[in-house]
Amino acid sequence: MPDRPMPATVPAVELTDAAVRLGGRDIWSHVDLSVEPGTFVAVLGPNGSGKSTLVKAVLGVVPLAQGRLEVFGRPPGEDGRDVGYLPQRRSFDAGMRVRGIDVVRMGADGDRWGLPLPWGATRRARDARVDEVIDLVGAGGFAGRPIGEVSGGEQQRLLIAQALIRRPRLLLLDEPLDSLDLPNQAAVASLISDIARAEGITVLIVAHDVNPIVSALDGVVYVARGRAVSGSPDDVITTETLSALYGTPIEVLTTSDGRRVVVGQPDAASHHAGPHDHGRGHGHGGHP
Repeated sequence: MPDRPMPATVPAVELTDAAVRLGGRDIWSHVDLSVEPGTFVAVLGPNGSGKSTLVKAVLGVVPLAQGRLEVFGRPPGEDGRDVGYLPQRRSFDAGMRVRGIDVVRMGADGDRWGLPLPWGATRRARDARVDEVIDLVGAGGFAGRPIGEVSGGEQQRLLIAQALIRRPRLLLLDEPLDSLDLPNQAAVASLISDIARAEGITVLIVAHDVNPIVSALDGVVYVARGRAVSGSPDDVITTETLSALYGTPIEVLTTSDGRRVVVGQPDAASHHAGPHDHGRGHGHGGHP
């Protein structure tokens, strides 16, 4: 597949005064967000706040009600080859006999998330890429087994491989750590971080608990009450910023080992590690 070089100054994802309205209700509005190429950014917030809607807008499957959204300087959905997508975790029936390698191979069928299109290369090249991404996610030992027989963490590795097969510039992961136990959360988060660095991929990950991934993050986006705030973890995960966003007192404490503890969040309290660099601008907006 030919390279598609983009100017370094073009953000991977950029929203300007953006809003999404579904069923007559504003999900979020007046959102400004810029995700630089090669960065690892988490989208956080309560259930129902519109985190997954943000991902779907970037995919181009949910239209904006106002504002502008660009992916590598183009309208969302214009070139699906640039985007790898892993939707919210789906469970595989224990009796499913489809092999893991076949699940990975599905990622070569097209770049419009489900529509089978020509691979555009020889079968040999496709098969070589399948082997490459399976090795990349460390799935060589179980990719030949039925997908229903491998563990949840192993399934996620195979699905990440599927999302990577077309060499995307941007990887969108919607709750990839959901339903995994803590050791598997840490392992999958570390894997995603390693792949992002090694492959130079921009990662936008929707997460409920930032703790397993915070050490690798360049930025965070908190979505709540129809608004969004973005920046470095050091800038955003503060008492002042989160209290203003949630509209209720939120206390951010720092432990002796540098971790941050968020107290009083509408959802269960989450734990956050120490500060990181690579700050982003702040976005904000109106109420739903």
